Amino acid sequence: MPPLSIFIITRNEADRIGRTIQAVSGLSDDIVVVDSGSDDGTQAIAAGLGARVIANGWPGYGPQKRFAEDQCRHPWLLNLDADEVVPDDLAAEIAALFAAGEPAADAYRLRIAEIFPGEPAPHRFAYALTPVRLYRKDKGRYSPSPVHDRVDLAPAARVARLQGTVHHYSVRSLGEQMDKLNAYSDAQADDLDQRGATLSVFRLVAEFPANFIKAYIGRRHALRGVYGFMTAMNYAFYRYLRVAKHWERRLQRRGQSSDGAGPEERRDD
Repeated sequence: MPPLSIFIITRNEADRIGRTIQAVSGLSDDIVVVDSGSDDGTQAIAAGLGARVIANGWPGYGPQKRFAEDQCRHPWLLNLDADEVVPDDLAAEIAALFAAGEPAADAYRLRIAEIFPGEPAPHRFAYALTPVRLYRKDKGRYSPSPVHDRVDLAPAARVARLQGTVHHYSVRSLGEQMDKLNAYSDAQADDLDQRGATLSVFRLVAEFPANFIKAYIGRRHALRGVYGFMTAMNYAFYRYLRVAKHWERRLQRRGQSSDGAGPEERRDD
């Protein structure tokens, strides 16, 4: 086996975690699942497939993945989400990297393409990201941000890209997607508060149409039929919602400050 640990964070992924683990079971003898309170049997399924399952309360995306990194035994790490599947060609490509010893680069970008319900494989024009997901643990670490999911690399780290594509089954249903995006908009509003950031009130008006165009045209959802239109609408509303929640909090704070310095200083006539 390559000197590679694979880590996955989960919460209520019983319907998806099995396929994700099985696809990479031949790549590693150290598959780590960090679970944040599943109540649907996710932990048992993962353990039954040979993964080490570790419970950890949810601290946010970056901190949870950093916790998972610390549990891994090997010097190389591959991160997958529970709704991502490594197809056979990509698994073979990863195995080949280690066949002759140490890989040439310190980190590798993987193409991750979304698959909508009813699609057997990524659409030819599917939107895809190419983040670093395979890396030496002494050359990279997940960002501590609770909302930004990225690997921060050491200076001068050598980065290459693999040719295969991770299959991303991100949408169970439109309703489930909206629930997830609603929760994510809360986390982003929290992050804006913590950083003391201020978004322009103009964005309340511009955010929805701008992001619908971004998804429907820029991410080519227009080429993927009715489902492409519906998911573009969900994305646009989520982006609007994070700005609306940010402004709602600002207005609430203004209202509280206008009441005076504190309840002990107010007087009733």
